[in-house]
Amino acid sequence: MDWDFFANTTGHLKYCVWLSSLTNVRPAAKAALIDHYGDAERVWFAPEGEFRTVPGVSANDAAVLEARDMSACDNILSECDRQGIDILTMQDARYPRWLCNTYAPPPVLYVKGRLPNVDDTPAIAIVGTRRASPYGLKMARTLAYEIVKCGGIIVSGLTEGVDRAAAEGCLLAGGRCIDVLGTPHGEDNRLQRDVAASGALISEYPPGTVTQKFFFRDRNRVSAGLSQGVVVVEAPERSGSLLFAQEALEQGREIFAVPGNADAENSVGTIRLIKDGAKPVTSGWDVMCEFEALFPDKIVKPSGRVSVPEEVKNVPPERAKPAAKQEKTPVSTKKEIDNNITKGYIDLSEQLSRLNEEQLKIITAIGGEQAHIDDVIERTGLGTAKVLSQLTVLEIKGYIRRVPGRRVSLNTAMK
Repeated sequence: MDWDFFANTTGHLKYCVWLSSLTNVRPAAKAALIDHYGDAERVWFAPEGEFRTVPGVSANDAAVLEARDMSACDNILSECDRQGIDILTMQDARYPRWLCNTYAPPPVLYVKGRLPNVDDTPAIAIVGTRRASPYGLKMARTLAYEIVKCGGIIVSGLTEGVDRAAAEGCLLAGGRCIDVLGTPHGEDNRLQRDVAASGALISEYPPGTVTQKFFFRDRNRVSAGLSQGVVVVEAPERSGSLLFAQEALEQGREIFAVPGNADAENSVGTIRLIKDGAKPVTSGWDVMCEFEALFPDKIVKPSGRVSVPEEVKNVPPERAKPAAKQEKTPVSTKKEIDNNITKGYIDLSEQLSRLNEEQLKIITAIGGEQAHIDDVIERTGLGTAKVLSQLTVLEIKGYIRRVPGRRVSLNTAMK
């Protein structure tokens, strides 16, 4: 893509990229500038010395802005083109209005995949500790699965523990997930690629930006801003999930918490949230029913409890980690999934009936030997996004395993 032509056509793209690249300028200050001047281009052409007079802009912010250094913009645009990153500015019709109405919306969203429309579909963030117990992982996956089946979108940070489990539950339900990065885009891992195939990876930082610790804290406002509600699944006393919930509460979002054992370290935060007024939830419908009036045409009310396959609820014990100050308790299970090892083969004669038509096509395309992902896409004719999404589902269920060189192999035994 000719970004220079595109920039001239839109009239403000480079200026938006410039403003987004100034990581030493606080998000609140950027929002104040947009509010004061109208757009990033007018910010660039503001009279010298005027920035410090804008309410909400500090002396440090003003000093960075006065440099008016756009030297990195061409490289950023080229790198976005190379990585297939879409650039959404606040003037773009695809920029979520729900996010735009928060107190400090990013001037630019850098997007891989296709950002779902969170303005007319309920988006729910599921967050929790990285050191989740088997119970926490099961609840995260189950709730995400049920929320998707009730018509929702899942927002996740894809970090280890609860966040990752929620994304997996979403993909297993065939849903759309939004992963908000605390870093700029780079070389994505397998789960991130699969999320982008069915939903979107987004960052407010242009590629090439040096990651700072505060990025991970700042992304809370973006994740909360994209969501209508936040579900906290397991949070110790000192937990970033509680900070996330506080951010969401300040933005006027609904807060939900999953009850846990009263004496469990991972339940301290969720129990506190419930005491403070968060709604206790044990199912996806407990969450989605709160938005039925707001999204009457999007929410699907189940006739009973959503039927959740066992492979969604079962999590291998090695995925669970003990909470701080808590001894690790051995957990046994007969069924292991999310496994890259070759044991635990599946009897096809019993299991293939559980697959949908697209998954059966992919299994057939892989065949008895290792197959390159590009070959699977060509043989099935399903398209790249669909195949990548379904490969994730099949891997989570334990039917296939990834091997080096973008190849896959069946994790099954013919009987």
